[in-house]
Amino acid sequence: MLCQKCHKRIANVHFTRVVNNQKVEMFLCEQCANEEGQMGFEAPLSVSEFLSGIMNFGNSAPYVNLASSDIVCEKCGMSFQEFQKIGKLGCSQCYRTFGERLKSILKRLHGSAQHNGRMPKKVSESIKISREIERLKELLNEAIKNEEYEKAAELRDRIRNLEVK
Repeated sequence: MLCQKCHKRIANVHFTRVVNNQKVEMFLCEQCANEEGQMGFEAPLSVSEFLSGIMNFGNSAPYVNLASSDIVCEKCGMSFQEFQKIGKLGCSQCYRTFGERLKSILKRLHGSAQHNGRMPKKVSESIKISREIERLKELLNEAIKNEEYEKAAELRDRIRNLEVK
């Protein structure tokens, strides 16, 4: 869509003003929006700049060990410092190479370092059950190790019930 004022440049600012219960919408380019004097605009923020701002790249972030930033991916040759500047990994091997350093970043961005995406319903239920069984087995082993036999028996029964399903 072209700017409604100059009709020359692409409109990338949506401006809405309500005066006396009258709603006026304008689609302007950045230059015309600046000329209107209503708002000041800086250069648009790129996705990598946005992500690096969220992840505190560019600053000496507390979770980054400067000595470990020398590590380089064997497959694509990207260093952790390059990743911090760009905000994008070079290849799939980078996830393994920078694994531990990425966990804190992923937790901060997504709330978790583990992907829990969607699955088809038929598959989803069986996977949920198998994950719950694994979790309960770990708790069972911990309970046996701590000699909490009543809790262990309870966990054993819950595991049996889930395995029957």
